Amino acid sequence: MAPIDTPEAPLKSSAAPENHDRSMGQLVVDVALRVLLFATALVAVIIMVTSKQTKMIPVAPGLVVPLDAKFDHSPAFIYFVAALSVACLYSIITSVLSVFALMRGGSSTKMQFHFVMFDALLLGIVAAATGAAGGVAYIGLKGNSHTRWNKICNTYGSFCFHFASSILLSLVSSITLLLLVWLSIYVLSKKIARR
Repeated sequence: MAPIDTPEAPLKSSAAPENHDRSMGQLVVDVALRVLLFATALVAVIIMVTSKQTKMIPVAPGLVVPLDAKFDHSPAFIYFVAALSVACLYSIITSVLSVFALMRGGSSTKMQFHFVMFDALLLGIVAAATGAAGGVAYIGLKGNSHTRWNKICNTYGSFCFHFASSILLSLVSSITLLLLVWLSIYVLSKKIARR
């Protein structure tokens, strides 16, 4: 008898596990970025809030007065601390949600959509606060001869170093938020494309 050719069973596609692994990898990156946002925002707030320096400033011959430089002397710095405090709280909440999604095996489209909206909103708030604080910091560093605003960084060097470090960390927070928005949009586009 001649052997009967039986058709071979089709090979199983590995696309489903690969998509699942990629989705889990994206969630791990999401959690890592949210933890980075928390760390940079928290450290920036702590550095800004603890930036205080007192100097003895001569106001007349033989008369010196102690003058403080603190973050709460500038509305821009107060806004900066408030915005980064909100970013810190937001990163805690969204990190927990991302970890729960990671434990469940994936995030929902609805959750990703909310992440995009709130990440973009917070990016605008943090970037605006960073710009406002940076503008005040630049005036403190260089002064403005047209308006007769004197520079203060030549007198309050430690204070200026503190708020410059805080603004640099806030820039890292802004970039982290931008990466989170891009990641969420990428994940959403992949989910929509699969439908």
